[in-house]
Amino acid sequence: MTINNRTTKGAIVSSLGFVILLTGCSAGGSQPTATSVAASTSPSATQSAAATASSPAEKVTIEYWQYQFPAKVDLITKLIADFQKQNPNIEVKQTNFPYDQYNEKVATLVPAGKGPDVINLYYGWLPKYVASGYLQPLPDSAFSEDKIKAEFFPFVDTAKLNGKYYAIPTAVRTLALFYNKDLYTKAGLDPNKPPATWDELVSQGKKLTEKDKNGQYVVEGLAWQPNAQLHHWFRDALVYQAGGKDISDDRRKVLWKETPAGLEAFKYLIDLSFVHQLGTKDFYNDDITAFKGGHAAITIDGSFQLGAIKKDAPNLNYAIAPLPSYKDKATQVSFWANAITKNVQGKKLEAATKFLQFLTSKEVQEQWVEKVGELPAKKDVALQDIYKKDEKLGPFISQLSYAHAHYFVDEKLEKDYFTDAVDQVVLNKVPYDKAYDELVAKTQKLYDEYWAKQDKK
Repeated sequence: MTINNRTTKGAIVSSLGFVILLTGCSAGGSQPTATSVAASTSPSATQSAAATASSPAEKVTIEYWQYQFPAKVDLITKLIADFQKQNPNIEVKQTNFPYDQYNEKVATLVPAGKGPDVINLYYGWLPKYVASGYLQPLPDSAFSEDKIKAEFFPFVDTAKLNGKYYAIPTAVRTLALFYNKDLYTKAGLDPNKPPATWDELVSQGKKLTEKDKNGQYVVEGLAWQPNAQLHHWFRDALVYQAGGKDISDDRRKVLWKETPAGLEAFKYLIDLSFVHQLGTKDFYNDDITAFKGGHAAITIDGSFQLGAIKKDAPNLNYAIAPLPSYKDKATQVSFWANAITKNVQGKKLEAATKFLQFLTSKEVQEQWVEKVGELPAKKDVALQDIYKKDEKLGPFISQLSYAHAHYFVDEKLEKDYFTDAVDQVVLNKVPYDKAYDELVAKTQKLYDEYWAKQDKK
């Protein structure tokens, strides 16, 4: 479906007096962008507006927040217009914040009874959001446990805390291997045979790596960015592939040291840069930028990048493959989900619930695949042949059956601890096992503190 958002927005502004609102943000920081899709110029929308004008008391307005990811913002703008046509007595105001300001805004406004009614948040933030009292459980009438288990992939149960589901995704993403077919041909490699094993990733990466006479990278064999997707690759893919497990079933204990697998995975990831010199941190700013520009032959990233590559590098000749495996297959899966904040009640709650049902519908999930590149969260939508046989989406879909979703108790700190441990080895020459032991101990301490607080409630 082709969408011309600029044309649509312009028409809305000129015909109905489009209103742009900025929410009551805390002082400081950059200003958020805000978009309110109030109506459409279509005949049905005009009739809806007239009906609304005749019964203003029935109009319900809800506010929706998400972070600024251009492909998502463009699509949500269009979806809100679609939703309002179907529900003329509900107005949805959309507000977008930069990723690094998002949690701060939520922490400032939600406890004060301000901010969003429906919020899009990373699943790894849920434990902190629920513990802080920002969210309410999803209405059982619309999102019962039986319904969610029957329709969605099993890893969506990471949104279930204290026996209740607090969020529901439109889409999910797995990690896979992106590779530049032109650079494969240039290096004398078969562009139809990407690496299938850990060893092949190293051997092919060495052939793909190009440096100048001063030893500086011209082309990375593998984009290497521990603070991007590689920390996910470690927890939910490499550890399992080496024969280990991430955390215990009760989500209380980090299991990385229960077997040698964790340290082996940690060392493998670091050695890709430190020993084999396939790539380096921050080359061309970050991994996906280097890949889009043809400066990295391989990168590990999520399906959500498909839409961004299509938009930013439409002529890039690349392909997708499942992650290279070792003793077993594994990949990481994650998702952004939608939730309802704690103070939403009455008619607003009914409207918010209806909006969540719309965002998780088959129609919306199919648009999400096309425009954003993320995979449908519902099994019957994702496993359609049109997606399984797609050359780009297929490798992501094929891994869903063995994907793992880490249970974060503090997503930011857990990522920071991992990248700090990698830096200790690469920059400060700390022995692998010492840096790894410290990583495990610090991460376990986070879990102990989190569960100690939960057990007191």
